[in-house]
Amino acid sequence: MKRRGETRATRRAAATALAALAALALAGCGGSSDPPRTGTIQGNGLQGLILKPAEPAPPLDLPNFTGGKPVSLTSFHGKAVLVTFVYTHCPNVCPLITSDLAAAKRDLGRRASELQILEVTVDPRRDTPAAVRTFLTERGALGRMDYLLGPHAALWRTWKAWKVGISVDTKTDLIGHTSIIYGIDAAGRMAVVYPSTVTPAQIVHDVPLLARA
Repeated sequence: MKRRGETRATRRAAATALAALAALALAGCGGSSDPPRTGTIQGNGLQGLILKPAEPAPPLDLPNFTGGKPVSLTSFHGKAVLVTFVYTHCPNVCPLITSDLAAAKRDLGRRASELQILEVTVDPRRDTPAAVRTFLTERGALGRMDYLLGPHAALWRTWKAWKVGISVDTKTDLIGHTSIIYGIDAAGRMAVVYPSTVTPAQIVHDVPLLARA
């Protein structure tokens, strides 16, 4: 019974930490200035908030902006996967995340095939395929990641499963949303979460750790 209690307590602590980070990220997206950059590599471990125990990642099954079959998270077992939620009209945080993730994929060189990046829209009304293509191209991200769209009902289920908070300012059309980056290991488990200010170097450091899990 003690072991079971410890497991529940550990899971509660991880959930509380994740919720706190998500709330901070929600408050930080959609403003008018760039967030401060942080993130020196510390030690040999994962560079974000490590989740213990690592739990299976929530389901994700949505079409890429280019069309075709839906992209399913389960098809990337054996790779490190980074999942984040963004929108193309964001003035600061989302462009930063996208540029940095694309830079990390480029900087991985021959190991780039070990990483899959999935961005999911939080703005299905304005995130048209044309808008997404322009957004990715301007940030050197086209071809380096998938940008997932879909009908609002399917997206809402995904946001709920990933505990993504969204708030819309009707006066400015800015969207506040959870802007953390979820690190999924090769076994499909959510192992770590990163703030939007994670650096490309930290991602490059972590990809081999996630890919060999």
